[in-house]
Order: sequence, then C-alpha cells, then structure tokens
Amino acid sequence: MAEAIFWTCLLLPVYAYLGYPLLLTVLCPLFTPRRRASAEPMRISVVIAAHNEARHIEDKLHSILAQGYQARRLQIILASDGSTDATVACARRVIDSRITVLDLPRQGKAATLNAAVARSSGDILVFTDADNHWSADTLEQLLAPLHDPDVGACAGHMIIPNPGKGLSLGDSLYRHYEGWLRRVENRTGCMVSADGALLALRRELFQPIPAEVNDDFFISTCAPVAFKRIVYVPEAVVLDQGVDEADKQFRRRQRVTVGGLQSLAQRRELLNPLTHGLYALALISHKLIRRLAPLLLLPLLLSNAWLWNVHPFYRLTLIAQLLSYAIAIAGLLDVHHRLPKPFRLAAFVLVTLAGMSSGVWQFLRGHRYRQWNPEQNR
Repeated sequence: MAEAIFWTCLLLPVYAYLGYPLLLTVLCPLFTPRRRASAEPMRISVVIAAHNEARHIEDKLHSILAQGYQARRLQIILASDGSTDATVACARRVIDSRITVLDLPRQGKAATLNAAVARSSGDILVFTDADNHWSADTLEQLLAPLHDPDVGACAGHMIIPNPGKGLSLGDSLYRHYEGWLRRVENRTGCMVSADGALLALRRELFQPIPAEVNDDFFISTCAPVAFKRIVYVPEAVVLDQGVDEADKQFRRRQRVTVGGLQSLAQRRELLNPLTHGLYALALISHKLIRRLAPLLLLPLLLSNAWLWNVHPFYRLTLIAQLLSYAIAIAGLLDVHHRLPKPFRLAAFVLVTLAGMSSGVWQFLRGHRYRQWNPEQNR
C-alpha cells in the first residue's frame, strides 16, 4: 500500500508539471502549423477594471493610445471598482474622446467587468490589467489571428523584464515555463485559457462573468464553449512586475487556486473528452491535476519515510525530498539574498505549492473570494 501511495503521489505531479508539456512537445510535429495573416481593421473595445490604480492608470492609457494598430474604431473603457484613491481623477486627466471612465461603487471585479462590457460597442473585446505596459505593436499582434473565423479568443504573452532579488526570480522563470507550455498547446490546438494581463475575445461569444471565478479563465473559455479556438500570440507582449514577498506570493496563489477551481466547476462541461476532445484532456492536465497535485506532497513524504528500509532507492528519494525542503526554507529565511539563486527558486516553488494546497482546502471548505485588491498581491 505504501508503495502504491508513493508512486501515485510522485507520478501525478511529475505528469502535471513535466510529462504533460513533454507529451505535447512530442505530438507537435503531427500538427500542421497554421498560417498567420493580418486581420482586417476591426472595432475594438479595450476593457480595464481598476481598483486603486492611480500610480499606473495614466501610463496604461497612454500605452494603449500609442498603439500602431489602426482600428476601425477604438474604444477604451476604464471601470473603477470603488477606488478610494485618485484612479478616476488620473484617468480623466488623459483627454481623449475614445476613453470612457466609469466610476462604479465597490462590487467586485466580475461585476465591474460586466458593467464595462455592457457599455462597450466593439466587435472585439480586449481585456487587460491596469498595471502592465504594452509594447508598441501589442494590439496588432494580438488581433492578427482573428482573421480566422475558427479563432474565438487570443492570449498575449506576459514577461517580467526586471526580476527583483527575491521570489520574483521564480515568478519570471515560471512565465518562461508557461510560455513553453502555451506554445505547445497552441501548436496542438488545445490552448486552454488566457492570462488576464492581455486577452481578446469576439464580442458575440462573451458571457456575463459570475462572481467568485477567475475572470481571465472564464472570459477566454467563452471561446471553447462555443467550439472556437484560443490562440496564443507570444509576439503580443505585455511587461509586468514580479512579487518578491513570500506572503504576497502565498496569498496570490491561494486566491488563484480557489478561483480556478470555482471556474472549473462553472465550466465543467469543458472537462468532457467526448464533447471537447483533446481540449478537455489538456484542461484536465493543465488546470485540474496541476491544482490538486500539491496535496499529494505530504502523503508522498510520509509514504517515502515508511519505505525507508524497503530499498536504497526510497532512502535516496527521501533524502532528496528533505534536502529540497531544507534548501527552500533556507531561501525563505535568506532575507538579505546572500544565498545563490537556486535557494530563492526553491523558496518560490515551496511558497507556490503551499499556497495552492491552502487554496484547495479553502475551496473544499466553501471559502470564496468576492472582492479583489490588486495592491495586496503586488
């Protein structure tokens, strides 16, 4: 029994984080690359939900207005979710007829986005965060795949150009890992969802966002629900910043895990391979097994300890586990960043997995996140 527990708890996380991307990489040559072409100019509505983003909002609006893409009509909707700082005043300082500023009461991000979409007029909705920066050709690159009527949504690529000295180093490397995974998902036609930093969706596919879900996942999966593809566009770059503090990393991963599992519950029809084929299998691997995998680490450790006298292999794996945890804890305690980078990377992984585990337990206990405060996780 102990051996069965050990191998199950070992192989599922290995599959979720490494085996699944490698499997798609092997399958990539079986899929013909799709032709890229420029989409015709379209009517675009850029939607930004903001809460206390006075520091960033003017730069964000100027970043969008400076895009080289010539839309048939460009509309920018900045929806403030009960901001108590100068977010609204700062946004109104950017004088341009294409900008609409909504000063809404505090109601949560989902309701704020729904209110903004209700005021939109574009054929394409582009959702983006208030605190990241676009490159000059981001919008043009993002929209290019929409020349194909089978494409329902497009996802941009977020990078962290200047990782800090703490856990944001792991944040940056994680983005590279996600980029690899999304490239192979994209090639095999099973890109599962988009990041909220930058995503585009055909207006006719939009469904009102329920409270308590991860809005980016729900919005982007409006496409596969309608049997349209999500396309990853690595050339559509947004620049963001990482999070150095362990407590903020923990809270962010906790919140994302709770919202992610709630999102999967809302979109459970997409988990049926008989209806959605390879996409359903990708969704199960990328979003479900990966979120549950951290719960297996404790039984993995305990079963490994039980097997200490069974075979030298189990002694080696137990030592490797304990050493990994020791390196991660040392990285967390190294507040002055004197230890080599692998210690901080191990600390990032430990905090991430702990936050995910806590998020799963919160979800099972019925805890949900209705409000959002971006500054707490930044």
